[in-house]
Amino acid sequence: MATAAASVVPWHGIRETPVILITGTESFLADRALRILTDRMKSSDAGVEINDLDAADYQQGDLLQLASPSLFGEPRLLRVQSVEKCNDAFLDDALSYLASPESDVVVVLRHGGGNRGKKLLDAIKASGAAALVVECKEIKKDAERTTFVQQEFQRHGVSIEPKAVRALVDAFSTDLAELASACSQLINDGGGKAITLATVERYYGGRVEATTFQIADQAISGHFAEALSLLRHAMNSGVEPVMVVAAFAMKLRTMALVGGSTGSIDAVASELGMAPWQVRNARSSLQGWDQAGLGAAILEVAHTDAAVKGSGPQPDYALERMVRVVALRGKAMSERAS
Repeated sequence: MATAAASVVPWHGIRETPVILITGTESFLADRALRILTDRMKSSDAGVEINDLDAADYQQGDLLQLASPSLFGEPRLLRVQSVEKCNDAFLDDALSYLASPESDVVVVLRHGGGNRGKKLLDAIKASGAAALVVECKEIKKDAERTTFVQQEFQRHGVSIEPKAVRALVDAFSTDLAELASACSQLINDGGGKAITLATVERYYGGRVEATTFQIADQAISGHFAEALSLLRHAMNSGVEPVMVVAAFAMKLRTMALVGGSTGSIDAVASELGMAPWQVRNARSSLQGWDQAGLGAAILEVAHTDAAVKGSGPQPDYALERMVRVVALRGKAMSERAS
């Protein structure tokens, strides 16, 4: 009779199980999952015995000795790092232990990715209720980061405006640890109050990534002077022109997709693979725009993209022209030299 597969949960679903495999390339989430488990076990029993091993320089017998039956049956946590670099001695001992794990010991194996130790990983995944697989997949897409931020605030019972979520994701688009730290700071400083866009801008408005989207938002809303001022400030601060163009392209592309769809916000969000708030914001941004103007603005962004990547002699001029065209909702295209 085949053995049932081990349960698979995301990082925040970690729980006490005789054998836990934390797998995936997102180190921040793996570290957080391990910290959650450690804190939970300490909270349940302050006398929990904690030991750490490194699978890369493992000495034969260490795992079996540290996880052997205890005279007093006190809870124990054995944390094993670098399983993706494990030596043969560790593989032998881990497979042996997996055949009959101790009930009063939690053994956590951290595997950062790759094929090393595949036999052990497969055995853990086939261990049924004796094991738990905690997935820490890399968070790459904006939608995934958006979900992460929303979950951070939900876990603490704090509400946050959709635009504030967007601003946070924009501000920390390259570092998940910094994004989590920003969420934590807002939650702690907010005293349980709802987090608004103004709050995020007050804390993190100077972030480079946020500035580019602020330029786009101001231009799309028709505020040319404000957008131009932000653009010049960004350029003086060392922002890469290509980042500014990318922000405009992303915003206008979303508007075009939403503008070409009909139905309720939830229906359009489902159809386009977006969050409902993204559809709502795009529809709000579309006010004052027509199809011809949107098309002209998108074309201008494409010309600007080429200019800042070397095909044009004056990238700074191209950026300012793009801001003007977008702020005029595409109506300035007739000025382009023919």
